Amino acid sequence: MTKVHPNAVAPEAAIGGATSTRRTPPPPGEEAEVLTVWRKSLLFNCDGFTVFDARGNLAFRVDCYASSRRRAEVVLMDVAGKPLLTVRRRRLSLAEHWVIYDGDATSEDESKAKPLLSVRRHVSLVRASSNKKKALAHVTPLGSAAASSAAAYVVEGSYGHRACAVRDAGGDAVVAEVRRKEAVGDDVFRLVADPRLGAPLAMGLVIALDEMFAGTSSARSLLRRTWSAA
Repeated sequence: MTKVHPNAVAPEAAIGGATSTRRTPPPPGEEAEVLTVWRKSLLFNCDGFTVFDARGNLAFRVDCYASSRRRAEVVLMDVAGKPLLTVRRRRLSLAEHWVIYDGDATSEDESKAKPLLSVRRHVSLVRASSNKKKALAHVTPLGSAAASSAAAYVVEGSYGHRACAVRDAGGDAVVAEVRRKEAVGDDVFRLVADPRLGAPLAMGLVIALDEMFAGTSSARSLLRRTWSAA
């Protein structure tokens, strides 16, 4: 496959260099951040994502080793390998459910992990009309985010076709979009993150959506089909 971006740095080289700090959403009023998402890890024998910023520099990484047969969570990292978010599968009776935690929640007790967002797959017994956008998932703030009256979101469109948008509950403001990248397959696409959501959380939602709808694309699921403890 041709190189997605010319400025990509191998993860090992990034780890050996200066340690990057946690990425934070830009101040209100700034333009949306446009990322290029490659559904491929730069590490050998790994599944994952490699994410580039608008300048072609490595921004985020997701590296999932194929030898992990009991994987029930995925960690979003910065260039230096520092965990930013953990996306964990949870049990729900009627629909698939993921929780996005702050930082590395893989080895923490349930009481210590800091939940940020809950992502539930949309379930409807009524088929949506052709003139109405298809709802894919519902995003609800948790923990301190819920206490601060953060907005709830709905994901609409088609992740399999790399054409979906994350809107506020009112359906007006778009805080993130997944868009096709011309002349490239489904494994490379654009992610547009509004400052109100921020690039790390937007990428966390992509990880959850990728697991929910992995069967609609050529990519394999990152998470094993086993449930974590409720």
